[in-house]
Amino acid sequence: MNYRILTGEIEHEANTFSKVPTTLEHFRSGTLLLGDEIPPARRGTLTALGAAFEAAEKFGWRLSHPLAASATPGGIVTKETFEQLCAWFLAGAEGCDGALINLHGAMVAEGCEDTEGEILARLRAILGPDAPVVVTLDLHANVTQKMATNASALIAVRTYPHIDYYERAWHGAELLDRAIRGEIRPRTVIAKRPMLRGLNVGHTETGPMRELIDRGEALEASGKVLVVSVCAGFSQSDIYDVGPSVTVTANGDSREAKRIAEEFMDYAWETREFVSVRDTSISIAEAVERAKTGEAGADKPLVLADVSDNPGGGAYGDATNLLRAMITADLQNTAFHAIFDPAAVQAGIAIGVGNKGCIVLGGKHAPEMGGAPLEVEARVVSITDGHFRCHGPMGGGAWRNHGPSLMLRVGGVEVAVISANDQATDLAQLTSLGIDPLHCATIALKSYHHFRAAFEPIAREVIRVDGGGMMGSAALSKAEYRHIRRPIWPLDDIKL
Repeated sequence: MNYRILTGEIEHEANTFSKVPTTLEHFRSGTLLLGDEIPPARRGTLTALGAAFEAAEKFGWRLSHPLAASATPGGIVTKETFEQLCAWFLAGAEGCDGALINLHGAMVAEGCEDTEGEILARLRAILGPDAPVVVTLDLHANVTQKMATNASALIAVRTYPHIDYYERAWHGAELLDRAIRGEIRPRTVIAKRPMLRGLNVGHTETGPMRELIDRGEALEASGKVLVVSVCAGFSQSDIYDVGPSVTVTANGDSREAKRIAEEFMDYAWETREFVSVRDTSISIAEAVERAKTGEAGADKPLVLADVSDNPGGGAYGDATNLLRAMITADLQNTAFHAIFDPAAVQAGIAIGVGNKGCIVLGGKHAPEMGGAPLEVEARVVSITDGHFRCHGPMGGGAWRNHGPSLMLRVGGVEVAVISANDQATDLAQLTSLGIDPLHCATIALKSYHHFRAAFEPIAREVIRVDGGGMMGSAALSKAEYRHIRRPIWPLDDIKL
């Protein structure tokens, strides 16, 4: 039988402390593909949808692919934007026998905390109670009971940086094919604890996250369960269901699955205070001093990651503290990615390639945290339309768009300035502007951890820097949670 399968994606991670709401324009600046625009953009790529198209060929499915939408993490999605995305996506569900879709798991919209749960509930109402619905998720998803109830299977990525979306989607495709032919009846259960965060923020190299993923894969290999997904949650979302979770998908009887999920969450609770040493940060002054000391004769770049202004966690991307210190220290042969500032890009375009002029960079959203606007005398070295193809482990082969972009040279520092906010995850973000990362003495990036997939292999050392931005240690301690369930660790003293 030639089954019709719904595929597509809606991805966004909401930092509810951001002052900037996420609109349809933010999705257009990221990825917003409709219908027939999707196959040429995703076929042959190491993405979830790339796997879906390959699986359709293998299993003989007819795909309905109405929407692929993703935006850089940011503030709460507006109600109008959420409803429009849902309308586009669900319009392709009519007449489908099942679904293989990619959601993030930590999107929040105006008037709807559990957006993925709502999307799945609406989809379930269209497809009916028995149609298999398989969903891939980010491991920083804030998974809810509503999501587990309305999905047949939830399959979270197992790497951080997230370089296995393609593999997880293939896992989901094989499960979906078995389910749609009646071989299995997947059902998913969920377990949580009163935790705002835990599982070492999702780091998969070592520690409790790694241990639970390994135990889950052993259970899958034994055939005792179909899927075990461990999610660390996203603590910058001030919602009731924030926090780590374990979901287990079983064939039919869910009693053993529930026992496993609760056992895994017991371990997550017991290890909630674990933090790996490599995830500590140092001050800007110390980081710049180490960069200056090591720049002479450097054969590989020192990578400085400003984790406090990480756009990948919803930060504003225009903090200037680190860049200001690098320029003041007269660092040489150095690259900085990036300052998100559309107005500065336009100022650079007006100055023109090869010319020098005064440009004011960044500091527009939260100067009290990440630093005030920085005025520089800079040479405009390159201007692009911001489109580039990724070649690294995260989404290799897919095109991305930073909008009109330019590279400025300030002394010995080459500065990328972009019109669409985004974290650094791929060398092409530098090479597309004419910066050679392989021969830099120092590279400063705005990213928390995803940068490691592409940049750690070329680095002589990686240093995490707390630049004082909205995701820095001081800023997070001031965040006021108003919607999370209470009591919750570590805000409250809890004994289970």
